[in-house]
Amino acid sequence: MMGRCLRVSFFVALWGLALFRAVALHAEPVLETLVIESVSGPVTFEVEVMRTEQERQRGLMGRAYMPEKRGMLFDFGAPEEVRMWMKDTPLPLDMLFIRADGTIVRITKGEPFSTRTLPSGGPVLGVLEINGGLSERLGIKEGALVRHQLFGTVK
Repeated sequence: MMGRCLRVSFFVALWGLALFRAVALHAEPVLETLVIESVSGPVTFEVEVMRTEQERQRGLMGRAYMPEKRGMLFDFGAPEEVRMWMKDTPLPLDMLFIRADGTIVRITKGEPFSTRTLPSGGPVLGVLEINGGLSERLGIKEGALVRHQLFGTVK
């Protein structure tokens, strides 16, 4: 009887662990607010921030959809020249390369599944990825200010 109870307890514990992992893997991402001062006024996005090397490498790989006012902000920890690519990313994206002071130095378009590297054009602290064509539609231009805690530009 004791052996059976131990086996049942063991299987219940394994089932609980598997359930916890499944929930954790499908949990909603933590979102932070980011505002871009565009020519037509402030534009607010909710962004996932990729801070570790592993997170930055994964990025938006495999995601076929992103809500319009969402984005992904890559935090490089210190200003550096970076190159981005979209090898396993099915979404067309605008990539906004952002200096440490929060100004956008370059905006470029990323093509789905492309292995072409997209250079920052100078040292940047972060890169914001948003849905393709959104920069133009919302009046976001190079030189615009990005307000987020990463750049110390939050009002």
